[in-house]
Amino acid sequence: MNDMVKNLLIWGVIAVVLIAVFNQYSSVSGSGQQVDYITFNNDVISGKLKEVHIDGREIKAITKNNNSYVTYVPYEDPKLMDILNVNHVPTYGTPADKPSLLLTILISWFPMILLIGFWFFMMRQMQGGGKGGPLSIGKSKAKMLTPDQIKTKFTDVAGSEEAKQEVTEVVDFLRDPGKYQKLGGRIPKGILMVGPPGTGKTLLAKAIAGEANVPFFSISGSDFVEMFVGVGASRVRDLFEQARKHAPCIIFIDEIDAVGRKRGNGSMGGHDEREQTLNQMLVEMDGFETNSGIIIIAATNRADILDPALLRPGRFDRQVQIDRPDMKSREQILAVHVRKVPLENNVDLSVLARGTPNYSGADLANLVNEAALFAARRNKRLVGMEEFEEAKDKINMGTKRTSLSMSLEELTNTAYHEAGHAIVGYLVPEHDPLHKVTIIPRGRALGVTFFLPEGDQISKSRISLESQISTLYAGRIAEGLIYGEDKITSGASSDIRYASSLARAMVTEWGFSDRLPPVLFEYEESSYGPLKRISDNTAKIIDEEVEAIVDRNYKRAKQLLTDNIDILHAMKDALLKYETIGIKQIDELMQRKPITPPDDWTEKDEQAANKTLQQTNNTMLEPNEKSSSDDSSNNS
Repeated sequence: MNDMVKNLLIWGVIAVVLIAVFNQYSSVSGSGQQVDYITFNNDVISGKLKEVHIDGREIKAITKNNNSYVTYVPYEDPKLMDILNVNHVPTYGTPADKPSLLLTILISWFPMILLIGFWFFMMRQMQGGGKGGPLSIGKSKAKMLTPDQIKTKFTDVAGSEEAKQEVTEVVDFLRDPGKYQKLGGRIPKGILMVGPPGTGKTLLAKAIAGEANVPFFSISGSDFVEMFVGVGASRVRDLFEQARKHAPCIIFIDEIDAVGRKRGNGSMGGHDEREQTLNQMLVEMDGFETNSGIIIIAATNRADILDPALLRPGRFDRQVQIDRPDMKSREQILAVHVRKVPLENNVDLSVLARGTPNYSGADLANLVNEAALFAARRNKRLVGMEEFEEAKDKINMGTKRTSLSMSLEELTNTAYHEAGHAIVGYLVPEHDPLHKVTIIPRGRALGVTFFLPEGDQISKSRISLESQISTLYAGRIAEGLIYGEDKITSGASSDIRYASSLARAMVTEWGFSDRLPPVLFEYEESSYGPLKRISDNTAKIIDEEVEAIVDRNYKRAKQLLTDNIDILHAMKDALLKYETIGIKQIDELMQRKPITPPDDWTEKDEQAANKTLQQTNNTMLEPNEKSSSDDSSNNS
């Protein structure tokens, strides 16, 4: 029921109620002066009245002088008509008004109408507010897009070249089925797209329909299952019936695991509706003719939980794996999303692709959108690299915490901590290159050191892993060198946790141990097999090897920072002054050269930064003095 019909019914009910009220209470009021009932009786007895009109309890009297007045009978007067007859006063009565036909129908049918309306409302609620009346509960909820409505093509799907090659045959078959049939070839009836969320499974399915220029039926797996047993199976039948009428076409079922899970799991009766729906889907797919021209494409994040009957040949014959894009693919995806975004000349998509590892296509689209929003807030006409970097920081770590008030001591401690990460990460071998360092708090982090991988890394060497462990401990070590071991804060908790997990994985999973063979230890029940149990002696050796790796890299990071303590102080000052420094400033600091201010640095910023540095130096102990005193005490 659309909104126009609803509005007409509402206004119709209002009109009926108004008419009923008007008919019930409206009456023709008498004209003339109103007098009391005793005066009326005296006029009747004295013969002054010419005629009388009675309407219920209202009496209109006309005198012989052709004057009129109105009175009302205050009580039931059985002698009224006798008095009028005795005095020969002509008396006229008014017939009682009959209720209108509309009012009669409304009063008699109102309870039934109310019950019918309540029944309609309950049926719509049970259908989840879907379109259609109660009789459409077994109809498919699939949305059909005609070829004119589908604008997506393969050119709009970047970064999925292998997946596009897998489905090219489907496009050719839908365009020219005879090309394959004359050679005895059979096109897959179903294609299962498997991949993490946001990798473009739905987009690719729509692009197949756009390239083949065929109708596209889209539905979610949860749309089949209802509270009534048998409704899902009915909707499956209706969906395939509609598809046959529009063949050749594509049926896309998103999140098919909602209805296609393995049968037999759980208590009896709890899955009757879902299993009946799945059985009907299996029957419909098995009943397809090879030349029906209907292709089913399903998407899921969990192919391992699907029923084996769905994955056998003849149903979902082909699985297309869509993984997160690599660096080259991310650059292509960014190029697609920035087509309608005006960019500044300094925007380098290759740098953005390097700095967004593990981003999905949806994440990259969100990155471009956030950057455009940042530029709009600043009333800029073009989106620059600065907006993209800020959008990336927001997605990775959260919104900038401008309301967080940090003391100068906390701010300085954060600057030393991040400078320690940066210096060690810059000097150790086979580490990802530095990108920038910031002490602007975001999310739960008070500061962050960013490293920019040169490419997607499938595996890492032992040298690279140990360099990463050294860098993780460098922030904590920097605090200890400056303030003393007793003043180290808890800010390195996540660094310690990650470094410890890396060291343990090197020993138990990757075979990087001098005392243990390259055997897999300590895995939980998974695809490797049941829970792995190890002896107490082996567990002791594992702990000793993990401690050795951590101790070795901890000492290396401490030695690097001790040898470059002057750079540590200089980088701290640069962070307090500029809050964020890039690779250009980092290179200058590591070469002990004067630092160049950022491009957007102004004289006003310079004055404010110098004031902050002066306050820091006045309120805190000189780092050189404290570090030298700590070193002397440690040496002693």
